[in-house]
Amino acid sequence: MQLNLDSKTAVVTGASRGIGLATVQTLISEGVRVVGAARTITPELKDSGAVPVAADLATAEGVTALIDTALAELGGIDLLVNNVGGVDEPLRFLEADDEQWTAVFDLNLFSTVRATRAALPSLIERRGSVVNVSSINSRLPAAGPVVFSAAKAALAALGKSLAEEFGPQGVRVNTVSPGVVRTAIWEDPHGFGGKVAASAGAEHAAFLPQIPQAFSITTGRITEPQEVAALIAFLLSDIAGNITGADYVIDGGTIKAI
Repeated sequence: MQLNLDSKTAVVTGASRGIGLATVQTLISEGVRVVGAARTITPELKDSGAVPVAADLATAEGVTALIDTALAELGGIDLLVNNVGGVDEPLRFLEADDEQWTAVFDLNLFSTVRATRAALPSLIERRGSVVNVSSINSRLPAAGPVVFSAAKAALAALGKSLAEEFGPQGVRVNTVSPGVVRTAIWEDPHGFGGKVAASAGAEHAAFLPQIPQAFSITTGRITEPQEVAALIAFLLSDIAGNITGADYVIDGGTIKAI
């Protein structure tokens, strides 16, 4: 299947590793000119062929610097992938104070609000496409940290609203909601996955192979970043030209409900 993206330009946030890096690599392989943004520029992003931009996307200043740089480098933005997000601590409701709520929402919701708002004039002019990366936690809020789940649910709702408001102007907006993906979030023993393992009283190395069974993943394995990136690239392309306001789950069958 030819995605016909070779004349397009794109901005990808959270591009240093995981889903973001895989998305950058997938789009570049399709001939897209890409600006990839992250707080820290990894060697992999630097060598990907994208224009790397170091920016703290949890701040308004970081987002402004990113979009200004992208417009200058690319001449305009056809495609926007709002992928940056995550959570450091598996906090329960009474463990999270206002500062932690604000930090999680700044990264997981307001980064998308700000980047989309700044890019919209160009997206409207070019009849562009946006994909926001949410999580199955938006549909299974009890399965993860309450702050993160609430932010991702808001992100999914935002995507639907943007699709409705700007669809008549030619801009498509869709959401991708992954389950567990093989990224540093889960594989780093000092990161979120390590803390989840510790809270369950398990060693991290032993915990990882048990995730498919523990999370009732039908396929028996977690999702690879490249699989999420392929779905994102499809939704960005004109092949998906009449898909908008949709939320695509990619979770190996974790969610059982209709």
